[in-house]
Amino acid sequence: MAVTRKVRRYSGGVYDVGLHVVWCPKYRRRVLGGRVAVRLRELIEAKAAEKGWEIIALEVMPDHVHLFVRHEPKAFASYVANQFKGFTSRVLREEFPHLKSQMPTLWSSSFFVALVGAVSADTVEKYIDTQWERPWTNKRKKKEKEERAPRV
Repeated sequence: MAVTRKVRRYSGGVYDVGLHVVWCPKYRRRVLGGRVAVRLRELIEAKAAEKGWEIIALEVMPDHVHLFVRHEPKAFASYVANQFKGFTSRVLREEFPHLKSQMPTLWSSSFFVALVGAVSADTVEKYIDTQWERPWTNKRKKKEKEERAPRV
């Protein structure tokens, strides 16, 4: 799927802002599989819809999350990342008690964010979409891929 440039307008100007956001569970624990991964996808989609943000690509790996999202320019990159992390942490820990008992907090306090321009958007999307095709993935990880939720 190719990402086309979609310029949006607001009272202060015209914009096309995209972010590649990556975050991990505390201690990089592999807790994002099965029902947790399915629910995490739903929550990320719900938060994006609530904020009016557009998810271009989303991949939930067992020990990290990749998200390519388009948002308004007034939202700082850290705000966008923390909106997803805070909301999903609260809801997932309420719905899945084992996440509370295994870890003091669901997400690590850090995250990676990169601005994505129209030229490199295809590159970022391809990178996210091919996470499971990396040479270092083994059969166990391929099995986890089959169990993961359907892609956005």
